[in-house]
Amino acid sequence: MKNKRWFILFIATYMLLNPIAAQQFEIEYWSALPDTTGFAGSFAGLVNNRLVVAGGSNFPGGGAPWLGSKKVWYSEVFLLEKKTAAWKKIGHLPRPLGYGVSVSLPEGLLCIGGSNAAGHRAEVLLLQIKEGVLKTDTLQPLPQPLANTCGVKVGNKIYVAGGIAAPDAGTTTAAFYELDLSDGLRSAQWKALASWPGPSRMLAVAAAVGDDFYLFSGARLVNGKREYLRDAYRFSEGTGWTKIAALPYPAVAAASPLMHDRQHLYLLGGDDGSNAGKDLREAHPGFGKKMLVYDFRKNTWSILPDISADMPFIPVTTTAVLWGDHWVLPGGEIKPGIRTPEVLTVLKK
Repeated sequence: MKNKRWFILFIATYMLLNPIAAQQFEIEYWSALPDTTGFAGSFAGLVNNRLVVAGGSNFPGGGAPWLGSKKVWYSEVFLLEKKTAAWKKIGHLPRPLGYGVSVSLPEGLLCIGGSNAAGHRAEVLLLQIKEGVLKTDTLQPLPQPLANTCGVKVGNKIYVAGGIAAPDAGTTTAAFYELDLSDGLRSAQWKALASWPGPSRMLAVAAAVGDDFYLFSGARLVNGKREYLRDAYRFSEGTGWTKIAALPYPAVAAASPLMHDRQHLYLLGGDDGSNAGKDLREAHPGFGKKMLVYDFRKNTWSILPDISADMPFIPVTTTAVLWGDHWVLPGGEIKPGIRTPEVLTVLKK
């Protein structure tokens, strides 16, 4: 296996103070994506129980925003058949695209919204693989273009929350949309629902537990300037929105949706805003490496100790995909403007 590295994160002494944190995780790096730079904002999910990564963006050739490099979006679609295999390029999206919402369905991988160099988009694509060939279908679009949004499937419904409607938008949106799949994917229509009782946001983090949709953190744009958010909300069809305990710190653009067990949600990394506005360039230390644990029965948060000694980075702007027992984070951004082709996986023991 290419670039295989194992790290065991076992917090023994900390469990005396906080039993919730007495967790053991196995962190493994699988075969890297076949690109020397890597991508951020890719769509990712399962098709025929195989891992698919599509689109995304980077600054090619070692470029960076502070060097005046041009951001480039991609349309390539890659397939990983098993964790010990090498990635295969299996085709292209209809156009370069990234920074939308990914949802794995029995029918294929749903790619919702997103952006490219021409602007933000409302389209919804269904990626399928039939007889080894990538097939792309266009479904009912979002009611408006959205990128940097978040979403997840809850039961028979897909929820999409927040984002920005255009590249030059000075404000974020509080849009909250539902796609009910009860009557089938191709006949489903998007429905606008009441927003959460808090600020608009982009790059928030989503989660699904049972019949509940969770919305965490994100950043609000006010006249184009980011405000980093810690607030959190739970939505259920019967009771609507409920404000829940705020995060200990912001976790903007953390890998989403979150992994969970019967009592806890696990949020890994994210941008806490501590370096926002600083012109650090190559000296940027990278994004957060702690793990937050939310007990959704007790409505409380815990912080696991820093795991930076064992892990070189935790990516942001990447989709977390549950594949078997592993949560897979394919690629992403490790510092502002800097991508990685590494494929990080987390297994909770």
